[in-house]
Amino acid sequence: MKKNAMGGKAEKRISVDGIGGVFIHANDAKALSNWYAHHFGLKLETYEDGKVYGTEFKYRRLSDSSKVDSTVFSITQSKVPLAAEREEAVINYRVRDLAAFLEQLKADGIEIEKTEDFDYGRFAWIKDPEGNRIELYQPLS
Repeated sequence: MKKNAMGGKAEKRISVDGIGGVFIHANDAKALSNWYAHHFGLKLETYEDGKVYGTEFKYRRLSDSSKVDSTVFSITQSKVPLAAEREEAVINYRVRDLAAFLEQLKADGIEIEKTEDFDYGRFAWIKDPEGNRIELYQPLS
């Protein structure tokens, strides 16, 4: 067993094994949830008297396909006004056909900030109406 930085026995560390949820705070949660529903095709439920909108992405565990996990996506009404341009986090969304998805967004008047191709995938960046940066990703496999 390796020693830790203090010279003692190394302890077994617990690690993160996934993303439980993505929580976006918004100045207008209803309008932003409508934007995500329209442009990303998300079916968002309404909670807490219209202050929270969300959905769950469900998937099977790789280690045990009989088990189902989920990642929550939620848009919450902020209690205080938020700055127009925010970059606290960037959410990466996987898409199957990035070119077609970008054409659809352009047709809806959404500005594509940048696109870039790498040997492992194609990327594009946009912003939602509240200034949150969004990364779109198409794996190459």
